[in-house]
Amino acid sequence: MSLATSKIHPTAIVDPKARLGSGVEVGPYSIVDGGVTIGDGTVIGTHCVITGHTVMGRKNRVFTGAVVGSEPQDVKYHGEETYLEIGDENVIREYVTINPGTGEGSKTVIGNDNWLMIQAHVGHNCVIHNHAKLANGVMLGGHAVIEDYATVGGGTPVHQYVRIGKYAMIGGGFRVVQDVVPFMIAGDEPLKIYGLNQIGLERNQFPKETIEALKKAHKVIFRQNLTLKEAIQALSTDFPPLDEIKCLIDFLQSCTRGIVR
Repeated sequence: MSLATSKIHPTAIVDPKARLGSGVEVGPYSIVDGGVTIGDGTVIGTHCVITGHTVMGRKNRVFTGAVVGSEPQDVKYHGEETYLEIGDENVIREYVTINPGTGEGSKTVIGNDNWLMIQAHVGHNCVIHNHAKLANGVMLGGHAVIEDYATVGGGTPVHQYVRIGKYAMIGGGFRVVQDVVPFMIAGDEPLKIYGLNQIGLERNQFPKETIEALKKAHKVIFRQNLTLKEAIQALSTDFPPLDEIKCLIDFLQSCTRGIVR
């Protein structure tokens, strides 16, 4: 532990076995347990608990009351050694809870530059890629996957094993019980696809030609009453070989829960 280069509040409790990088800050009344590794420049706020076998990267910000790495909420968990891996430059806001995996040696993984807003919950064995945003009160069931640049609106429960594709956007307060196809925007109860997340794509500087191709792909998948197999065939034969079209094909081919339509 680099106490010489870390800023530990006198009321914080940091286990001597914890590994703290250069410039780490731990705020008042927070607890960092012995199995924890925290990377350079990460700031832990007040009344936080960082526990379990948790590895956190560089320049993360953890706000008041967050509980990171506590044992999973799963009746199948019986104390086996499981892990939580968090990358760099994530924002973990007030009272967020993040659980490690269930099953010996398994893990929950969060990538880089994600925003987890107030009271969001990340269940066991979840994977959050990079640059995703979970708004206040989002609840991820076990094994959920959130891909790059996806946005999940406030108060939204995401069923276990569900995948939300890259650049997809879910409106606030709607249940997600099937996979959400990349690049799309979803809302309503029951959840349905409203169209392409065009504003999100434009903000991320997608070329006009790519956006037009994705608009046509949206019609093929959601407006022509095709089966998934037929939609995949159409995307494979009738579209240019864009990475984004390949992403759609791969997503549909690997889908096991069905897709939100």
